[in-house]
Amino acid sequence: MFRIHGTVLPGGELREVFVKDGRFTFAPVEGATTLLQDAVLLPGLVDVHAHLALASPAPAGASTRERAEASAKSHLDAGVLVVREPGGPDRASTGIGPDLGLPRTLTAGRFLAPPGRYFPGLAREVPDDDLPDAAEEEVRSSGAWAKVIGDSPLPGPDWTRTYRSDALAEAAARVRAIGGRIAIHCGVPDVIQDAIEAGFDSIEHGSFLLPDQVPAAADRGVAWVPTRSIEEAILEMARDANPTPVLLREIEGRLERQPEVLRLAADAGITILAGTDAGMGPHGMIRQEIGLLAAAGLPPGVALGAGSWTARAWLGLPGIEEGAPADLIAFRDDPREDLATLADPALVILDGRLVRDRRA
Repeated sequence: MFRIHGTVLPGGELREVFVKDGRFTFAPVEGATTLLQDAVLLPGLVDVHAHLALASPAPAGASTRERAEASAKSHLDAGVLVVREPGGPDRASTGIGPDLGLPRTLTAGRFLAPPGRYFPGLAREVPDDDLPDAAEEEVRSSGAWAKVIGDSPLPGPDWTRTYRSDALAEAAARVRAIGGRIAIHCGVPDVIQDAIEAGFDSIEHGSFLLPDQVPAAADRGVAWVPTRSIEEAILEMARDANPTPVLLREIEGRLERQPEVLRLAADAGITILAGTDAGMGPHGMIRQEIGLLAAAGLPPGVALGAGSWTARAWLGLPGIEEGAPADLIAFRDDPREDLATLADPALVILDGRLVRDRRA
């Protein structure tokens, strides 16, 4: 049993927070051990876009499950208590969570892409007419999510759509009908528009989203996971495809405009979420993604919420509230005032268990 005293975010209330039987309570608990006074308390960090089986720190020869667990441990070491994996090359991440001493993990089963339109060996390849059935199957397998590859740089030189508009719309409708949620990997404006109109839950990357698409996305309640951490990787892929100089300058311009569009989206009320696209790069880098959102001009509290309480709420998980599973990260200083504080948590508690103690 623990007691932590501090400012509870996002509301900013000064409270005594107790952990008993793995859950939060604000009622005093006799005999609770005081861990910290005058702290700033968050319900953990969240990486909303990470692929645990890819770019894993596991040793060569590790199984896909071992790779996924090693990646999840890297996230935990960074203060991440929830990971959403929007698709993977297999379903090895299913079941990873606090019972293994690892972050809560929500998966979307396998990537769904047409034959030959995604990186070899990573996707479950399905043609247009089979996409709705496959999306429903992945939701039933994962228990929550499906993920569609909506456009691709393959075969190049530019990003082009992968699925027909009607196939995307039917896939989204089928997923909603069974109570699931559906994400789309996309950057091309016409595919983004299809996703908005079809009612996809989230746009992953959305690197070339246009300002005039912001109002419709806000009206439809579509969340945006901009994955700013991979912008240089996107440029490298574009250069490797040997585009014309005109096309390369256009792609560079699209990425340069993203901070402006992010600010417009935040002002319009679009839910912006922090995801690193770990797998394209190393795991455990959520602090950098939050920093990139702030660097784009989002207020520090909005950027921080995108990788913490806002993300948890959007995923259907509670924050620091009565009776909720006790996920908590505590700081001596307020990370809203200096995001660099995220690198130095004093305490990390996952599902009521103290997994890091740096009070000394």
